[in-house]
Amino acid sequence: MAQHNNLGKQGEQAACEYLIAKGMTIRETNWRMAPLEIDIVAQQDGVLHIVEVKTRSTAMPQFDPMEAITPAKIRNLVRAANGYVGHYNLQMPVQFDVMIMIGTGPAFDIRFIPNAFQPPLSRRS
Repeated sequence: MAQHNNLGKQGEQAACEYLIAKGMTIRETNWRMAPLEIDIVAQQDGVLHIVEVKTRSTAMPQFDPMEAITPAKIRNLVRAANGYVGHYNLQMPVQFDVMIMIGTGPAFDIRFIPNAFQPPLSRRS
């Protein structure tokens, strides 16, 4: 496994541990609806949390990891979340969160951004 893939897996594991410590239940990790993927699906107080995890080995002052959450990434996360909700026939609100993990693991500097974005409105009439 490439080193960056290993770092990403460590970041996702640390993110799960953080969410569990905050009282969330982890429903799934790396849930796939080809070619889309959700890093973490968690649940707390009747809300489904779709969590995108961005892991970097070092903080880069000139680069905000939130810049990696592009409009295309948001569309794909929303599509995957719709697929997940439909697959399990869930009837609950969905929230999109982002976790920024900085470090080389197992200890990470964690930035949790709850409700990081809202799904774009559909253009269908």
